[in-house]
Amino acid sequence: MNTVQSADGTTIAYDRSGEGEPLILIGGSFSERAHPVMTQLAGELAPHFTVYNYDRRGRGDSGDAAEYAVENEIEDLAALIAEAGGSAKVFGMSVGGALALKAAAAGLDITQIALYDPPYVVEETGPRPPAGFTEKLAELAASDRRGEAVEVFMVEGMGGPAEAIAGMKFAPFWPALESLAHTLPYDTTILGADFALPTEELGSVTIPVHVVHGGDADAWLHASAKAVEEAVPEASRHTLVGQGIAVDPAVLAPELKNFFAN
Repeated sequence: MNTVQSADGTTIAYDRSGEGEPLILIGGSFSERAHPVMTQLAGELAPHFTVYNYDRRGRGDSGDAAEYAVENEIEDLAALIAEAGGSAKVFGMSVGGALALKAAAAGLDITQIALYDPPYVVEETGPRPPAGFTEKLAELAASDRRGEAVEVFMVEGMGGPAEAIAGMKFAPFWPALESLAHTLPYDTTILGADFALPTEELGSVTIPVHVVHGGDADAWLHASAKAVEEAVPEASRHTLVGQGIAVDPAVLAPELKNFFAN
């Protein structure tokens, strides 16, 4: 494990592997650098790039601050880019992709961005969260109602079926989800009050952006991927047939390698 200090003094933990141009991986909701998808993806890409797989603040071995601000997460990424030599390619999973786009719009020296299933809501059928959603999640997590926070996020925020989510509470992975409940308001803050597409912000991103989405994902995620492609001036898009939200890193990695190699 390696660490770097962010601008506010928060320690950010990361693993470095491989050789080549630097590529930073940003996890999505419920993701740490030790998550099997992130570690396998890093392993698949390490033969081609120097991969930085990090814990976003509040997760894993990284520190946190008393108050959350998206600007701090952008500064975390800036510290990693500086550690990588001053510029880097970036891949973002789900909300991690939205963070990568914000960082590029803020002027960080990112040369290329790839995203997987960015979760913006661009049509009426999408799971647009209710008013006060971020505050509700923060209150639930702060009052140690972590399981309820996870359930609310999955149902009201991501459009998951309530009965299926309720059944997941008995799965062995549920405690790991609860352990990250306090970071869910971070992700909803990144996405904004109604998860709407930040069209003006995306229009200011002038680097190549590749939007990858799962062919088996919900229709609203397909619509989001298409909308991001249309909003970013230098964007492309590709569908991974047979993949959903839980993407197979062995299937995703070749698509990322081909994009980042150009």
